[in-house]
Amino acid sequence: MYITVEDYNPIWKERFTVLKDKLWLSLSDIVVSIEHVGSTSVEGLAAKPIIDLDIIIDSRDKLKDVIRVLESKGYEHRGDLGVENREAFRCVNPKFKHNLYVCLEGTAALENHLALRNHLMVSPVDIDQYSQLKKQLAAKYPDDIDSYVDGKTNFILNILKQYNFDIKNLEIIGSVNKKAKV
Repeated sequence: MYITVEDYNPIWKERFTVLKDKLWLSLSDIVVSIEHVGSTSVEGLAAKPIIDLDIIIDSRDKLKDVIRVLESKGYEHRGDLGVENREAFRCVNPKFKHNLYVCLEGTAALENHLALRNHLMVSPVDIDQYSQLKKQLAAKYPDDIDSYVDGKTNFILNILKQYNFDIKNLEIIGSVNKKAKV
């Protein structure tokens, strides 16, 4: 996988809307909301051109129904991929690149996505710094996604520390983002 970081593109918002609309009619009676998260959700932020969606549920009891609906829409359930309370899905035949997760409301797996997004939406200085960092990391590690993600982790954690994440959750978030050391 070659890592490409692009300047903000308004089409990302449109793509999220297309994806959300495709899913909402079938999920609206089961889920709380579908959120555009990740860097493509923040106007002005450079990003890999991959849309990130979090489908929010208020009870784990709803997960089976959500999985059934997503499978009927062409998604493959991939499990939690090591992140508690966040289930990952892959679209078998995507119209455009995206990552889809189902997250339990009120958990660190969701709250860190929302806190980072919401912070960046109102912080032009951090948008600029984060954009530059991501571009530098993509240039330095064009084919090493683990090093790219690892390189962003301290920046992300420094923002999340401002939003009442306890030490345990910050350590979990950090460990998920840090590449495995052999």
